[in-house]
Amino acid sequence: MGDVRDTDEAGQHGWYAVRSVFQYGSAAPFVYEERITIWRATNFDTAIALAEAEATEYTEDIDRAYLGFAQVHHLFDEPGHGAEIYSLMRDSALPADAYLDRFFDTGDERQGSSGSSPRNSGENDTDSSRRARARCGLDPQ
Repeated sequence: MGDVRDTDEAGQHGWYAVRSVFQYGSAAPFVYEERITIWRATNFDTAIALAEAEATEYTEDIDRAYLGFAQVHHLFDEPGHGAEIYSLMRDSALPADAYLDRFFDTGDERQGSSGSSPRNSGENDTDSSRRARARCGLDPQ
């Protein structure tokens, strides 16, 4: 299948990040999860196949469904501190604040804040760092 993770070929192939979407529950209101996993593979299609196989395992024994949506990104650097693991570019006529509200900060996300948020502290709402303080999931500390 092109899975090269534990082979001599692994160093000759790149890393790929795959963003997948899952739905929890069988009745509204639903919870949706976006999940990014990384894979050592020979190409985009193989990375998606690996991620989709893992997505099937991820949905076992829980009321969670893989929605069949996967986006893949080839990592240009080895995974590590500060390495880009995912990038998606989108064309939009929306101004920055409206774009972030529409696609990333709708108010329905399950996230907390980390430190003071310019959005809540009265600072300029166009401050590009205002949403960088959001955190999702559980902090292991």
